[in-house]
Amino acid sequence: MLETLILDGKRVATDVKDSLKERVETLSTQGVTPCLATILVGNDPSSATYVKMKGNACKKLGIKSIKVELPEATTTEELLQKISDLNNDTTVHGILLQHPVPSHIDERAAFEAIAIEKDVDGVTSLGFGQTALGFGDYPSCTPAAIMAIIDYYNLPLEGKKAVVVGRSPILGKPVSMMLLNRNATVTTCHSYTKNLPDILATADIVVAAVGKPNFIKGEWLKDGAVVLDAGYNKGNIGDADYDSCYEKASAITPVPGGVGPVTISMLLKQTVDSAEKYAKQVSF
Repeated sequence: MLETLILDGKRVATDVKDSLKERVETLSTQGVTPCLATILVGNDPSSATYVKMKGNACKKLGIKSIKVELPEATTTEELLQKISDLNNDTTVHGILLQHPVPSHIDERAAFEAIAIEKDVDGVTSLGFGQTALGFGDYPSCTPAAIMAIIDYYNLPLEGKKAVVVGRSPILGKPVSMMLLNRNATVTTCHSYTKNLPDILATADIVVAAVGKPNFIKGEWLKDGAVVLDAGYNKGNIGDADYDSCYEKASAITPVPGGVGPVTISMLLKQTVDSAEKYAKQVSF
């Protein structure tokens, strides 16, 4: 078998971000600066780190980043009011509510409060429905990243059998729909799936999104499968056992340096997309 192709997410992310620079400059000449508002509720250190990373990524491209920090005791109603304020702020083009929020907050209600035209993180049920039907503007960023990697490396999808291991509303479910819309035959598996190794043995494309470190084993795969590992567990470990999967795969994403960097670049891209739509509206 040919040497396994490492699907370099950093390379894909750089390509995406390079393509955004000129678009941001063009918007600037129209008096529009793309702006992403990130809401952080509480004091979770990992969430604070993620928000900082996203802010730094915005700054490098000339995208304005607004960090809204709310105390742990914030109520659902207070959070909904803050989201409403951002919905009504015409200088804000994207809104991201950092997950998870404190347990006393109705997270789904907060997600649903984000205006669809500013849902650049793809968390609303309306956005999910539009993505499933094939016309959504802003799919969830990790599924969008997986599709961007597939496209960058020209990996064929049509007629291929894809197995997605995971069914979360912002990863497993939407990426299953996106693969299906590209004419792959998709099986979605989860923690209750029986005979998972047998199912994976038939897959041309495997998306690992189950949230369990080193869960998918190389001996479960057929020779030449493409492995897209969207897992990110403690210690920079993915959901697929990298070494054993590498031996069987024709192509594989590393962790770190695979899907993760592209996910952030998709958030930036979709914020710029939203700003461009706003610029067109105000130009009429």
